[in-house]
Amino acid sequence: MPDNQVFAPSVLPIFPMREQVVFPFMLFPLVIRPEGMVVIEEALKGKGLLGLVCCATPGEMCRVEDFFRVGTLCRITNVERQSDGSGKVTVEGLRRMRIVSTTQLTPYILAVVEVVEEHEHRGAVSEALMHSVHSMLSVAREHGRTLPEDVVEMIGRIRDPGRLADLVTVYLSLDMKAQQELLETYDSEERLKRVYLHLATEVQKASSRKISQGDATLSLRGQKEAVLRDHMKKIDEDLTGDDPRATEIKELRQKILSVDFAQEVRSIALKELGRLERLNTASPEYAVLRTYLEYLVAMPWGKGTIDNLDIDAAQIILDEDHHGLHEVKQRILEFLAVRALKSSSKGPILCFVGPPGVGKTSLGRSIARALGRKYIRMALGGMKDEAEVRGHRRTYVGAMPGRLVQAISRSEVNNPLIMLDEIDKIGQDFRGDPASALLEVLDPEQNSSFTDHYLDVPLDLSKVLFICTANQLDPIPGALRDRMEVIMLSGYSEEEKEQIAFRYLIAKEMEENGLANYPLEFSREAVRKIIRDYTREAGVRNLERKIASICRKVAREIAQGHPPHIDIDERSVEEMLGPKTFFSEVTGEKDLVGVVTGLAWTEAGGDILFIEASRMSGSKQLTITGHLGEVMQESVKAALSYVRSHAEQYGIESDFFDRSDLHVHVPAGAIPKDGPSAGVAIATALISLLTGRPVRRSLAMTGELTLTGQVLPIGGVREKVLAARRAGVRSVVLPERNRESLKEVEPDLLKELQIDYADEMSQVIALALRPKVLCTTGSSESGSCISVGPLG
Repeated sequence: MPDNQVFAPSVLPIFPMREQVVFPFMLFPLVIRPEGMVVIEEALKGKGLLGLVCCATPGEMCRVEDFFRVGTLCRITNVERQSDGSGKVTVEGLRRMRIVSTTQLTPYILAVVEVVEEHEHRGAVSEALMHSVHSMLSVAREHGRTLPEDVVEMIGRIRDPGRLADLVTVYLSLDMKAQQELLETYDSEERLKRVYLHLATEVQKASSRKISQGDATLSLRGQKEAVLRDHMKKIDEDLTGDDPRATEIKELRQKILSVDFAQEVRSIALKELGRLERLNTASPEYAVLRTYLEYLVAMPWGKGTIDNLDIDAAQIILDEDHHGLHEVKQRILEFLAVRALKSSSKGPILCFVGPPGVGKTSLGRSIARALGRKYIRMALGGMKDEAEVRGHRRTYVGAMPGRLVQAISRSEVNNPLIMLDEIDKIGQDFRGDPASALLEVLDPEQNSSFTDHYLDVPLDLSKVLFICTANQLDPIPGALRDRMEVIMLSGYSEEEKEQIAFRYLIAKEMEENGLANYPLEFSREAVRKIIRDYTREAGVRNLERKIASICRKVAREIAQGHPPHIDIDERSVEEMLGPKTFFSEVTGEKDLVGVVTGLAWTEAGGDILFIEASRMSGSKQLTITGHLGEVMQESVKAALSYVRSHAEQYGIESDFFDRSDLHVHVPAGAIPKDGPSAGVAIATALISLLTGRPVRRSLAMTGELTLTGQVLPIGGVREKVLAARRAGVRSVVLPERNRESLKEVEPDLLKELQIDYADEMSQVIALALRPKVLCTTGSSESGSCISVGPLG
């Protein structure tokens, strides 16, 4: 299928063009007024397809009767909306199309269109024409027609006569009528003939101008260029400054000479300026080259801020803005200490990984304030185009630098702090892989000579401090992850959330909701109630929303003239927020047979889950439910194999599976669950079921189980301990090899928990199962019951 093969809808929105014809395979920028953006929005609702048709009559008003019937089917590739409602839109020409009829005139034009089938020729005549066009193009370049080297190479690679004709037309100085005639020429050979004639006419005019100026006697190329430079210099000397073009070039030259370029970059800039001086202002390439030079001189080549290396002052700023996060703060202070001892040290590439709402993005802003650097945030979520990182080559119409270069140019310093937000949510499609483009950017050994496709000169990014954020580490490609220093941010404890609420959130929400003159007094019991009964999260976003909800209700009371709630206590919280949303799943629950409390890690922090096992009459069927992933399903099978092979050890009949069907279920079936850390809990549920011994409901466990009964270590210990504490668990069983991991958990969080360790499954059973209870008559409420079996 050709590159521009599309399946277009029969009805398309139409956008009128005034002075420029867009051809297939052409990228073109459009500046859209606010009233015209409705056409763009309509096109984006579909596949981003849009019809561009030229208006035959000049002027602001363009009626449908004035449209040419033939236009170009385009795809919208980029939209930049402006604050005044206007926009900058980049379109890519796909196919020629013909307007059959219009179906709507306001507020935008809709028309029935059909894609024009072009008449392609591949033969000796076409080959001869293509060779003639290439030869005439070389002659035109010798007579002053300037073309970028990339364009020349691209033209040389084209083997399709129709596409060659369209591309050469873009760089010819033709009026709109001549361009429209070429657009309406469907036969590729005929179109190439006309392009050749236009090119020959342009060469003839250029030759005539040179003869009239007396330059025909200069045969050598070097002599021609010398004479041309002399002419331009004489014109500059004679001008009084009224010519905008001369003034513009003079200003660019002064800027190039004043900027602290590297020698290689300065020579490239002066060479491109020389080309600009020789171009006609009416040439499309003049604007492209001028914009390139303006970007080049606007880059902060030798400008940078001086880092604030006062470690004590930086620590005060970090503590003011964020509570906790000791590891991150220590790493930043270490970076400052190294910079104080060695100013030429390369900046680290930090990556903050943690659940939403724990302060990853805002931490970057605080670090920039502590260092005294400019702060730039780039959202990478959903980025799919490699050109957003590396920029477009100047051969494309509407080309622009990558977002990195644009951000550094706007910051006006070469050492800002750039926050690459949500790096784990980068996508990829036919336009390339942005994550691969970031490999060079985020490598301290390579980014000192980063090359943007648009600037095409080495750019030093080693002075930039890059900080990335992610919710999960796994989606980040391994090569990119290896270039970053990963710092894990776990969730907050209830005590930390309480401190954050009183130090930051309450004051912020009172200010934002107009209560600065009506200071509310939140009691500690009220904040604890919000944290325990109305939010369940690793971060503090929902806590902030609940506090904001209370502030809004107080603001409404004040606005309506009612006596406001100034003192917010537990009763006030329940009145304003309604019945509590979350309940403790463990506290007060009875011990049950076959039901185990497990611990899980999610990207939103730690959580508890219940694993249930049930037994029915049958023969060797294992049912697994609860939306479990492949790894967790394998854990269930491994746990069953362990129980069958160790049945005698736990007093279970060896042939229990021959006469039974087993069902393992994990509630909250709509939520996907996966991972190996539930193996111990699954085996405990099965042993409890088959021995009839209840499981201590106030005990939670985690760990991977092997077939031999070994308990392997797991990750996310801090998050799981916080989840157990939040759910009212009193005892936690961890793998023995995770004993060292618990040192990272603050001692205050362990005061209310009994932590036990196990390296074999038998130890877990001894801690988790209660003795089997037998009742003489009826239930334990109507008869007497006794415990049977060992306590462990």
